[in-house]
Amino acid sequence: MQLDDDLPGADLIAQGLADLRLHRYSRQALLVAIGAPRLRELNLVIPSDEDLPDQPEHRLYELLAEFSAPTAHADYNALIRRLVSYEHARELTISRANPRISSNTSSQ
Repeated sequence: MQLDDDLPGADLIAQGLADLRLHRYSRQALLVAIGAPRLRELNLVIPSDEDLPDQPEHRLYELLAEFSAPTAHADYNALIRRLVSYEHARELTISRANPRISSNTSSQ
């Protein structure tokens, strides 16, 4: 299934996927790495775990703190909220297209 550009947070996910393919660990790439298990369940092609950075949660926070320590915590939480928003919207899109898939992904 293709990335749906109309979903909230799709810009972050698209950029993160592109960065991961180039082995660039940007904030978007680290966000995709954090969400990788769930994003795979939602039919996105995510690099294998071996190709993802270790401890993406810590690395994302450290990256944010490098640029703006006073707001790193708030920035981290905002990015996680956008990831979760994208995941929920994608699940809803999938469930509308195929109700059987929806019942399988929401029970996990």
